[in-house]
Amino acid sequence: MSRLTIWGVEGIPEITSQDQLGEIIADTCRHEPNGPLIDDDVLVVTQKIVSKAEGRLVPIDASDPLSHKQLVEQEAVRIVRRRGDLIITETKHGFVCANSGIDLSNIERGYAALLPIDSDKSARRIRDIVRAKIGVSVGVVISDTFGRPWRKGLTDVAIGIAGIAGVVDLRGTPDSLGRIMQVTEVAVADELASAAELVMGKSSGIPVAVIRGADKQWFRDSRIGELVRPPQEDLFR
Repeated sequence: MSRLTIWGVEGIPEITSQDQLGEIIADTCRHEPNGPLIDDDVLVVTQKIVSKAEGRLVPIDASDPLSHKQLVEQEAVRIVRRRGDLIITETKHGFVCANSGIDLSNIERGYAALLPIDSDKSARRIRDIVRAKIGVSVGVVISDTFGRPWRKGLTDVAIGIAGIAGVVDLRGTPDSLGRIMQVTEVAVADELASAAELVMGKSSGIPVAVIRGADKQWFRDSRIGELVRPPQEDLFR
């Protein structure tokens, strides 16, 4: 791999729970300027429209800026830390994140978006529909915006994957100088999610991106658990 091409998919309508998201993406990516898709493209799809399509919007009190906090605890399997109004939780998916991943941005006032119940299943459904409708085999990454320990700022990461590796293990292979790498495991699904966010943005209304040129060796059966560090390996929990 020497070149990646990334573009945002324009023309995705406002998604509701009555919509079949995979079909909308497939139809929108059939022709220029969004397509046509080819084998080994990667579709990066934001969590927000997946949650909308799966009916994961819940009503909250629009007049109370903290009314979603009860949902945060309901969606958590463990409270990791509290600081003021900020709650760091562990979700049933294994993600450690702020507020159980519950989001209020780009959502109609009076509602909050919960994470998909099974984000890998969501990714597989999109992949399978695209393959059935337009006959191409793509990888799918469901992305969301997370903070990061030790560093300021937010970045998009993968929360669901299908047909594309979560982690590429380079341990035991030589680096450019011939030394054998001992610990290098590359979070390629997170890197693809972050790269796609550069063309989607936070307020541009582009919830899907296409990445072309990913290493063909990355395409395989996968699950998001590859990226979740087990508690016994986590020095900070």
